[in-house]
Amino acid sequence: MSDTRTTVTLPATATASAVTLPALGQGTWYMGEGRAPRHDEVRALQQGLDLGLTLIDTAEMYADGGAEEVVGDALRGRRDEAFLVSKVYPWNAGRDSAIAACERSLARLGTDHLDLYLLHWPGNIPLDETLEAFERLLEQGKIRRFGVSNFDLDDLQALWSLPGGERCAVNQVLYHLGSRGIEHSLLPRQRERDLPTMAYCPLAQGGRLRRDLLGHAEVRAVAEAHGATPEQVLLAWAIRPAPDGRRDVIAIPKAVQPEHVRANAEALTLRLDATALARLDAAFPAPERKPPLDIV
Repeated sequence: MSDTRTTVTLPATATASAVTLPALGQGTWYMGEGRAPRHDEVRALQQGLDLGLTLIDTAEMYADGGAEEVVGDALRGRRDEAFLVSKVYPWNAGRDSAIAACERSLARLGTDHLDLYLLHWPGNIPLDETLEAFERLLEQGKIRRFGVSNFDLDDLQALWSLPGGERCAVNQVLYHLGSRGIEHSLLPRQRERDLPTMAYCPLAQGGRLRRDLLGHAEVRAVAEAHGATPEQVLLAWAIRPAPDGRRDVIAIPKAVQPEHVRANAEALTLRLDATALARLDAAFPAPERKPPLDIV
């Protein structure tokens, strides 16, 4: 990967070495549903790998496992090139049911391990049960790291209060220029704990605060000034550095068309200057009060 590309490093753990990842990965929500030909979806993921988008995010929820099967096809013979993430339903996250769910995901993906396994959202099964299952999966080598998704601050605090909860590697949440709620309380606290964020829907595909971002005059003006597309501006904004200069956000846009995959990869080298960031901040300010977590 080129040194000019934006990366995020996950630190070493007891079960995995430190890994440096591109700050843009590949999402798979809606893949496997027949919205696009399967071979196009497989080709898109492989093209992304070729362009350095090595993190691939999926879930047992997506197309009832169909997206995992698409990913499995894309990674056939190339598993070692990818950092593979999947997610477990909350109702499958018990001390035994999570083991079985992970094994089903592994079978659909055609691999013997996940690099990262996430609890898809908080549920009714006690977190200590889920943590127990994750620890067993770590010991068995079926996962290398675990994390969570759609956890607000109180959810994370509950997780951190439990034995092993501090080993959570990532929180995946909705985040884009029109939905900045996590910046009030959640993102600062994660940064205090050195907990990276994965941003889903970075192109404003959803969320309560969704706006017509791609057509907004300020977004288009910033794009023109940087010789980029509005989509690339939104991606570069999502993965911009933290106030202390560190990079700790990984965005996971989905793309199927070759030109979209290529444009996403090119966004890794786009640097928004201070003027551009100030213009976008003025047009889409962060909230002054903590809102409920935005989810899809």
